[in-house]
Amino acid sequence: MKRSVLSAALGLALAAGLATLPAAAASAAPAAPAAVPAAASAVQGYTATTYAGSATEAANNQAFFRAVMASAKARQAANPWLLNVAVTYDTVNAPSFTSQISQAAQIWNSSERNVQLQETSGNGDFSYYEGNDSRGSYASTDGHGHGYVFLDYTQNQQYSSLRVVAHETGHVLGLPDDYSGPCSELMSGGGPGPSCTNPYPDGNERSQVDYLWANGLAARN
Repeated sequence: MKRSVLSAALGLALAAGLATLPAAAASAAPAAPAAVPAAASAVQGYTATTYAGSATEAANNQAFFRAVMASAKARQAANPWLLNVAVTYDTVNAPSFTSQISQAAQIWNSSERNVQLQETSGNGDFSYYEGNDSRGSYASTDGHGHGYVFLDYTQNQQYSSLRVVAHETGHVLGLPDDYSGPCSELMSGGGPGPSCTNPYPDGNERSQVDYLWANGLAARN
């Protein structure tokens, strides 16, 4: 549901300077990102097995969003008539999850007007990876608009894989975790438990993303 044919690719291309990928993912990637200081990395995991949110996580969520929007604003500065943003992604390093990723993109695209997700055969603005990681699935950024989504094999067997993918994609669109929320809230992630299979953002989440990406950029107080 685009409001305009004008679009801009969000600068989340996978590049050097990202937090180190798990070994399984790094071995599948031609060029793994280099490590950065922990303070520069924002990571949102799917499950809340050891915690249910913290001041550090909240700060990371805000840093992640600021990085995303800084890139969007730079793109719009080059095209002041921009009304919505097209974010491209690639799945070359997550071949086991191409179906779930495509479905998650369709869910978000049908939910939003101001931002749309588009798959690319080359390097996307952000990338999906797969592998094994004790932290489970997560989205990560270096704080400068570059990022990726990592999908953990074990977790995607224990939980609804489509919900996991849609949840982590929600982070790319600027939404934080809310583990205490109900199953109807996508960003509650693994909080409601494995029986929750809902892959759709609720009305508030849909409105928040559209607000954040209004006219191709957003202001967050």
